[in-house]
Amino acid sequence: MAVTSAFVVVGECVADIVRRSGEPDRVHAGGSPANVAYGLALLGHDTTLATELADDEHGRLITGHLASAGVTVEAAAVPRTPSAVATLDAEGRADYRFDIEWSLAAPPAVAPGRHLHTGSIAAVRQPGAGAVLDALRAASGRTTVSYDPNVRPALMGDHAAAVAGVERFVALSDVTKASDEDLEWLYPGRAPEEVAESWVELGCPLVLVTRGPDGALAATADGRREVPSLPVDVADTVGAGDAFMSGTLHALAGLGVLGEGGRGRLAALSGEAVDGVLRTAATSAAITVGRAGANPPRAGELTAALG
Repeated sequence: MAVTSAFVVVGECVADIVRRSGEPDRVHAGGSPANVAYGLALLGHDTTLATELADDEHGRLITGHLASAGVTVEAAAVPRTPSAVATLDAEGRADYRFDIEWSLAAPPAVAPGRHLHTGSIAAVRQPGAGAVLDALRAASGRTTVSYDPNVRPALMGDHAAAVAGVERFVALSDVTKASDEDLEWLYPGRAPEEVAESWVELGCPLVLVTRGPDGALAATADGRREVPSLPVDVADTVGAGDAFMSGTLHALAGLGVLGEGGRGRLAALSGEAVDGVLRTAATSAAITVGRAGANPPRAGELTAALG
């Protein structure tokens, strides 16, 4: 039976063990797709996460965290819950070391008119990545699809194969978001805006790139739009890109451009509408970096911050 939630997210859950010199370790529920699902639910959207979890301490922590926001979790059982040690530098930037496998054999079918999101480790780690790609192919044309490569170099394998894999996902997606660091690893020396435009040419109508203190940009067939970064005292950057993604999808849902036939509606977005999406996404990310861990805003909080 197809999942009928407005948003269906397919991807990994990870116990983020946050480590900073001179401080005790802190454990947060994480994983890029799980963070996006959590952020969407906090923003008031009916959201299902298809993932893998163990019945262990970390798994119960993650399940409780997701349930607290109202996420419906459909989890295949695995021997242990994946984890990642995020070591923070003096400026709060995270360097990750992973203990993770991904073998989800059958992502759920998505009912027509809904939205499917995926990315990160679930889109590169075999054998599960192949099943996720098949899920995108099955959803194409029946609903809209979004994708965030969220590059983790240690898990990407052969560089040329990784780039080809990312481009397959981009071509099947209606919305793609990446960071400038993702793009630098994938295409060393190429400008982020050039890569974004090339991804639009692959068939993705809306490509967004986060650039840290340099703000964010969006590329469409009509050209580029940019917003500056927002001033914020950074606690850490854990989950910032995921909050940007959930903020993006929240804004697009508000514009009524997701769901069946959404690719054409996304391609027809005005420049002013794209600016609004960027502002909403950047504000969501700014709220998140101002506090510890992957802690995105609720709908009222985001609305208030947008003024």
